[in-house]
Amino acid sequence: MTFLYWLFSFLYVMIVIGTMITIIMDNRQPVKTIVWIFVLFFMPAIGIVLYYFFGKNTRKEKLISQRSIDRLTKRSMMEYIEQKDLRVSERYKVLVRLFSEQNWAFPYKDNEVDIFTDGYAFFPELLAEIAKAKDHIHLATYIFEDDPLGHLVADALIAKAMEGVEVRVIYDDVGCWKVRNSFFERMREAGIDVHAFMPVHFPMFTSKVNYRNHRKICVIDGTVGFIGGMNIALRYVKGNGKQPWRDTHLRIRGASVYGLQRAFLIDWYFVDRTLITKRKYYPEYDASINNNCVAQVVTSSPVAEWPDIMQGYVRILLEAKRYVYIETPYFLPTEPVLFAMRTAALAGVDVRLMIPLYSDAKITELATHSYFVETIKAGVKVYLYKAAFNHSKLLISDDSLCTCGSTNVDFRSFENNFESNIFFYHEGTALRLKKVFLDDQSQCLLLNDNIDWAHRPFYKRLVESVIRLVSPLL
Repeated sequence: MTFLYWLFSFLYVMIVIGTMITIIMDNRQPVKTIVWIFVLFFMPAIGIVLYYFFGKNTRKEKLISQRSIDRLTKRSMMEYIEQKDLRVSERYKVLVRLFSEQNWAFPYKDNEVDIFTDGYAFFPELLAEIAKAKDHIHLATYIFEDDPLGHLVADALIAKAMEGVEVRVIYDDVGCWKVRNSFFERMREAGIDVHAFMPVHFPMFTSKVNYRNHRKICVIDGTVGFIGGMNIALRYVKGNGKQPWRDTHLRIRGASVYGLQRAFLIDWYFVDRTLITKRKYYPEYDASINNNCVAQVVTSSPVAEWPDIMQGYVRILLEAKRYVYIETPYFLPTEPVLFAMRTAALAGVDVRLMIPLYSDAKITELATHSYFVETIKAGVKVYLYKAAFNHSKLLISDDSLCTCGSTNVDFRSFENNFESNIFFYHEGTALRLKKVFLDDQSQCLLLNDNIDWAHRPFYKRLVESVIRLVSPLL
């Protein structure tokens, strides 16, 4: 018995040492490396399990071959090349090139944008566009809830499938872990092609449990698209029982729908291993849409070589001349983003950060609080939205650039999740989203004036600081 004990102890120590060496050799950010070594050292056995599920570096993995990416991108590239009179502001040409060369996110002109700031406005329009579908409906969502609204959307999709319309649905397996399988089986039986993203089943757990598809994309007939922060769930209409939910979603008409289509079809290949490249999925858009509203649909994922959306945020912050306004439901920034925010504010740029007064996740809320003092000290204005739980993900800069999508300002979105945002280089669109921000700001507490944050009780500051140590893992 003693021999087995020492043998087990020896093997465990070797595993821990080997894991620590692997973490060090990954050459990650030092703070993240230290956090994982801390977890392994002070949490015997549990630390190994946590690292296996949540800590493995996947950026070296190739889950989709470059050849498949090229084939799935070819059609959208052709549509990009065929554009005439594409004019990108000289100021943003480097950012546009960064996204184009790293992410194959091509800039498209000729776009019309509708902005929805609550479920009451968004879901009737989504259902109306679904009802108009003639050829195909492509829907990817993190959460497809088994509730009255989820059933309403599912019924609309089933009705179109029975008419002969191609309907493809991707839902995230972890995001929908409470949803009964019968909910999706009903759609499958009606002819809808439904796939879970990276299924996770006990006891066959894998490290992929940490890498989730957080995107919210819908493309209808290749001519109309939706992107933003809203999942398919009744909480966006009625709240979650404790507080209402506030979010932002966009409807896109015009050329940038090609970017939404490409993003969905790459995800579809990931879950179904089917290459969909036919011309009909990239039809000509309405010729009456003729403007210089330039947009790029940018995706990021843990298996991409670079964290594209995070890099875009950093560049925008460091190049801003007058202001950057950010809305995010969670604020656990990576070091590059936090550094860029503080640098911009210290340089005299009006940097405003809006987060909910109360989060839907208490541990995340506490970790968020630990970043406030240093952020405010640099001159960032922090606003706490009190009217609802604000789930919006927005960034607006200098009345000329803006973005909206699924990306939160936190480690998980920037490094672990599959995310999508649309970036607009257009004054009119930027001003409209700026108005959304300022309307929300009128429902906020300004942290600097209303709360003496630096002198809150010691025990609160201690708890927040301890939780911050593991914020890269949240």
